Amino acid sequence: MVTLTVFTPTYNRAYCLDQLYDSLVRQSNKDFCWLVIDDGSSDNTKELVQSWIDEKKISIQYYYQKNQGMHGAHNTAYSLIQTDLNVCIDSDDYMPYNAVELILSKWFDIKHKENLSGMIALDGDKSGKIIGTPLPSKLKTSTLSSLYQKHNVNGDKKVIYRTDVVKQYPKYPLFKGERFVPLGTLYLMIDQDYELALINEIVCIVEYLPDGSSLNIFKQYINNPRGFKYSRLVAIKYGVTFKQRFKNAIHLVATNIQLKNINPIQGSPRVMMSILAIPMGILLYLYIKIKISNISIKTRK
Repeated sequence: MVTLTVFTPTYNRAYCLDQLYDSLVRQSNKDFCWLVIDDGSSDNTKELVQSWIDEKKISIQYYYQKNQGMHGAHNTAYSLIQTDLNVCIDSDDYMPYNAVELILSKWFDIKHKENLSGMIALDGDKSGKIIGTPLPSKLKTSTLSSLYQKHNVNGDKKVIYRTDVVKQYPKYPLFKGERFVPLGTLYLMIDQDYELALINEIVCIVEYLPDGSSLNIFKQYINNPRGFKYSRLVAIKYGVTFKQRFKNAIHLVATNIQLKNINPIQGSPRVMMSILAIPMGILLYLYIKIKISNISIKTRK
């Protein structure tokens, strides 16, 4: 069995998947398989992936499911993966030719350390520039949340998890009529028990397509309130700093108002903090409503 699964959730992205496929074919280390989770695509994704399977250049597994959103595709991937390691590479991203080699080289150095859930590495852009900041050179290991909340790391990073660790934690919940739960909820729960080894190298090239715009971010808030509420509750409970927990308490209030819950702090594991967040939560709710209204007016013009 190979060591690493590269998994890719995709929805109507046949037009850009070839970039990722080509990068996987070029990998200097082929000790991996590619798992494509087709989350209900209506384009030619199935036929395209089958053509690559027929080429037999790399090991590919294809799985189709009805649309559940990114988090639902992650649930499916984690249930299917049998390799020691896994990493998610999005359908519009790709890997430098030496990415698998970098990951596995580090893995063979640290795989005996039971306190580690895997590794964290860098994302870069097409020019080779690091997205955000590099990882702190003075650290060998850290939790993901501590990197962002205590060590001032910013920008997207790439997490490579041990599969047996991921399978210890609850799946992302699926809410009827919703298609989004922030992926960081799982990572935050893993942080309570494990750290990550740091790789200060780029293993993923990121390209931000139009469907990641602010328009869609605000629409996500409106269209997926239960998914966001779940993420806020996890962050209030497990957040590293007071600032992180309080920020999520504000968002919890705004989401409860949107859900028309009489109690604006419903479900909060930190009641007093959430009570203090009520005024700012009300303001946030009003701000989001105004923002969505203004965006809707602009798009109609």
